[in-house]
Amino acid sequence: MAGKKQFDMDTALDAAMIQFWRAGYADTSVGDLSRVTGLNRSSLYASFGDKDTLFLRCLERYAARYGAAYDAALSCAATDPVAAVRAFFDVTLERIADPALPDGCLVAQSAMAIPVLSQSVAAHAKEALGFQRRRLRAALEAGGDKDAEAFAEHTAAVNQSLAVMSRAGASPAQLLAVVGVTLDALSQALRGR
Repeated sequence: MAGKKQFDMDTALDAAMIQFWRAGYADTSVGDLSRVTGLNRSSLYASFGDKDTLFLRCLERYAARYGAAYDAALSCAATDPVAAVRAFFDVTLERIADPALPDGCLVAQSAMAIPVLSQSVAAHAKEALGFQRRRLRAALEAGGDKDAEAFAEHTAAVNQSLAVMSRAGASPAQLLAVVGVTLDALSQALRGR
């Protein structure tokens, strides 16, 4: 239709997600979102709603994108839980190493911003962290780990720490060393049973 600007919803959501990921919720203005999506403020609101609603959509998009990769990585947990957890960390390390993506993790960054988030957005950020722990616990339970809950909690915490460390400038070798300690501990615990 002549006179109407067309845009790709997925491209705009990806641009908004990257902006929130790079700058954080509090430091991303509606003007920033308008700039990165190419939509004026009224089009932005008409297409996505308010800033909280857009942020929730971006969190959901991020969780779905990387959640699928984590699920695939953990799919071998029943037969080789250590390899599954290594593959899980590989998803994080590959994302961190991707120069096209911001450092860190949108979920970890959102969790750290919970004090300034609205109640509904804060609840969603907490839920995203919970998904990761539940995903890990289910995989470790499938692998016969009697301490699946504790290792899931630990592995999720290490995974979020990798994101924070990468944002603070940790080298790939430092991140791999952290992963190695966790994998060694899991391997030893499984051998001890």
